[in-house]
Amino acid sequence: MRDSDHWDAAEGTPLYQVVGEDGALLRADDAVDPELALRLYRAMATVRVVDERMVTLQRQGRISFYGAATGQEATVIGTGLALEPTDWVVPALREGGITLLRGMPLSTYVDQLFGNGTDVEKGRQMPCHYGHRDVRYVTLSSCIANQLQHAVGIALAARLQGETTVAAGYMGDGATSEGDFHVALEFAAQLRAPTLFVCQNNQWAISTGSRQQSRARTLASKAKGYGVRGYRVDGNDAVAVYRVTQAALQHIRQSGQPAFIEALTYRIGAHSTSDDPTRYRDERITEAWKLRDPLIRLRALLGRLGAWDDAADAALQAELTERLKAEVVRAESTAPPALATLFEDVWATPPWHLERQRAALEQHLSAHPGAAENH
Repeated sequence: MRDSDHWDAAEGTPLYQVVGEDGALLRADDAVDPELALRLYRAMATVRVVDERMVTLQRQGRISFYGAATGQEATVIGTGLALEPTDWVVPALREGGITLLRGMPLSTYVDQLFGNGTDVEKGRQMPCHYGHRDVRYVTLSSCIANQLQHAVGIALAARLQGETTVAAGYMGDGATSEGDFHVALEFAAQLRAPTLFVCQNNQWAISTGSRQQSRARTLASKAKGYGVRGYRVDGNDAVAVYRVTQAALQHIRQSGQPAFIEALTYRIGAHSTSDDPTRYRDERITEAWKLRDPLIRLRALLGRLGAWDDAADAALQAELTERLKAEVVRAESTAPPALATLFEDVWATPPWHLERQRAALEQHLSAHPGAAENH
């Protein structure tokens, strides 16, 4: 897309779209690279398989919590694929698929969900709170919108060091009603911090619908008040999301100014495994959005391009399922973090009171050898 085509976020501006719900290109003179479409589809299918399996494991009591991106995979992967490896991702709840896209091993992803002894976070974070320095993915905070100021800080630090790095701060629609959102946009604009704000507008801030939380007709229009360029895109159209993100990133790198993307989508499932959406929303609307499934749309496009068929899809599903099954078996059988790790990673030289507590723990374990197995 041309950067001037769809960035104007004035109220009433239509969503940028490339692929129709039937998989057909909406403009006769347009063309989509089959290899790009395949990369998007494979990554999105991975997210769907992982999410479905992990929700099942939580229902079985084998992990404690999960927040799925079901129905929102196009926004997660479309934005993630457009970012450079040197860019930073500062996530909200549903961007875990970007860690896999950027190269974090599936084993590391699954270990975090179980919080076992090989979890890089040593079991200190609840499931879905991934963090991996090697892929520049910051551990998420459950506090709504506070990560956006962190993204601005990372972006500003990169600019001051002369880097071309962009920090992508993700949020849901509910975050745009928080004070931290407004502070982040104000500082990003005034300090010229190369920040990409990505809003997955899935129309529900847990149980509060978007119409109940904001009178703005579009969330992208909020960015204009701070002099930040806003984009609106069909969040279920992976190709459109990828192109809009590319345009936004080009604007940021060339101008040094931040940008904001509103990706309109829908949260098909619950907010998390702690939530029951049937208590507060009309599920007939949910059923209608299921027909707009981003994977179905992209698969239809691939079929039209002659790049995919049922056999290829079945093979991919089988491959992903078997890989994930093996990782779950391994992770679930791995011992939990050693108790001694409680005293690690905070102080370069542990202070006296921690040393005393460590000694007390070691004495207790010596006197009760089986205690460590039940921690």
